[in-house]
Amino acid sequence: MVELENNGEFRSLKGLFGWMNLYFRNCHDSLKPCILYLPIFPRNYLIRRRRLVRRWIAEGYSRDSHDESAEVNGEKQFHDLLDLSIIQQPFALGLGDTRMISCQVNGFFREYIVSRQMEENLMFELSGSSALTTQRTGRHLLISEGWVRDRTVFGSIDFSRLRSLTVFGKWKSFLFSESMKLLRVLDLEGASEVEYSDLKKMVKLMRRLKFLSLRGCHEICHLPSSIGGLRQIQTLDVRHTSIVTLPLSIAKLEQLQYIRAGTNKAPAKRAQTSANHHLVYKVSNYCGGRQLVGVEVPPGIGKLTALHTLGVVNVSASGTEAFLEELKELTHLRKLGVSGISKKNSNKFILATSDLVHLESLSVRLENNSGSCLDDSIPLPLLNLRSLKLYGLGNRLPNWNLQLAMLAKMDLEIAKLTEEDYAFPPLEGVRITPDGKKESTKGVIKILSELPRLCILRLRVHHLQDNVLDVSVITNDLEEDSFEKVKMFEIACSSSSKVTFGAKTMKHLEQLKVDCCSGSFLFGLKHLDELKEVLLKGSSYSDQALKTYLTRKLQNHPKSKKPALKLEELPSRC
Repeated sequence: MVELENNGEFRSLKGLFGWMNLYFRNCHDSLKPCILYLPIFPRNYLIRRRRLVRRWIAEGYSRDSHDESAEVNGEKQFHDLLDLSIIQQPFALGLGDTRMISCQVNGFFREYIVSRQMEENLMFELSGSSALTTQRTGRHLLISEGWVRDRTVFGSIDFSRLRSLTVFGKWKSFLFSESMKLLRVLDLEGASEVEYSDLKKMVKLMRRLKFLSLRGCHEICHLPSSIGGLRQIQTLDVRHTSIVTLPLSIAKLEQLQYIRAGTNKAPAKRAQTSANHHLVYKVSNYCGGRQLVGVEVPPGIGKLTALHTLGVVNVSASGTEAFLEELKELTHLRKLGVSGISKKNSNKFILATSDLVHLESLSVRLENNSGSCLDDSIPLPLLNLRSLKLYGLGNRLPNWNLQLAMLAKMDLEIAKLTEEDYAFPPLEGVRITPDGKKESTKGVIKILSELPRLCILRLRVHHLQDNVLDVSVITNDLEEDSFEKVKMFEIACSSSSKVTFGAKTMKHLEQLKVDCCSGSFLFGLKHLDELKEVLLKGSSYSDQALKTYLTRKLQNHPKSKKPALKLEELPSRC
């Protein structure tokens, strides 16, 4: 950076450096620490938006104001940096009000910020073969994946001012110190070989923690009961660990705002914990022969009235009646994820959510053989819902579409689509409700097309009748304009399928993701005028025939700048 700024050969960059220097001098006090914080994440690293904002809150960079919560102010700061191109979307979709899941730090800005870090004495990094030096000090320590894990170097550092510890790659037992008593952020997301014994020691020592993430630490099977002593903690992320039960002491953490737990992965073999030798399932668990995707929460969860994010909770494993009564007390919830919904508890669950007037995001996973439990359920009384995920449906959608006018994002997993759902033209029929009334029915595609603000649609189908899916809406033998605001569409099928896009559907689609079995074909791509890229993932990733087919189709696309065909190498963010 110094060379670029001072060497006359790069005088063309003088204006850019002048703007950056002026901006940093005049940058608002609330935004500057957020910017200087960004190099904690490695170059080209995909950062989850919520992870970054929650860390800002824990550090005190995003705070409550008279009118807005710290969460809202953090989101505003995030978008300020996005507008300045200091952070960027990995794929530039025009998603409007729909929040992106992840971002990257602009590489040039990151190097400039790193050069400023030396002046501010904020962040320091251990990487490569770090030598012994007395100059390593600061508030935020980053341990990179490539660091050689030198115990002597680590032991020479003064941690008395340390506020955050972030570890990438392999964890070692010596990577924490008794002098880290002022630590606010402990972020071990994705770190390997994290041991329960170390976690227990850290929780006991670091009583000022506000942010704890063990996300992706598969070795961790349970949380120590001493976690109840972290009275200042606001964020707890144990998603994609082997934890299936939250401890009783969690009910003491009255400042908790954000709990993420559970996993989408299939269960693996049993493993024995070194702590108490009781048998647990690695990664997931089974309850009565059914996969337990969410976690069991203890009594008292209703005391955590500051919670605005909670999930994934297994309702049936958590004592349905007791949990749903306590759920009604969490009136500030904005994001809720549940599993274990069945015919026995579906209506009670929907009634319990009717008090959650601020809810914006809801994820529901049905128990095995409960795919029809929402068919005749009462309408979902959540008019502010912007994101809805329904997993494990049978062959119908619940009759909620009139309550989903604000919905921008929908994930749908359905067992079967029949002729009624995708026929050309789509069929509408009549069915008899449990109270003896006649009710008109519509196909799934027709219902989805009527959601006025839908921007992101993910559709997973386990069985297609005749292996055909036609994404079109036909009325009186004429095709209607449909899915007019959809920018991202993901289709996943469990068998080889023929997916067809009509001439008037998804005209503003920019990104198409495909996860279909070998032998699948996509027709009508030429109608997708604004298509920028097609991503192959899952089963489609290794299907050479599909790659060749799509390459030819996209090369012949009528758009002047041909859509790109890519392979999705990154894991999905949940």
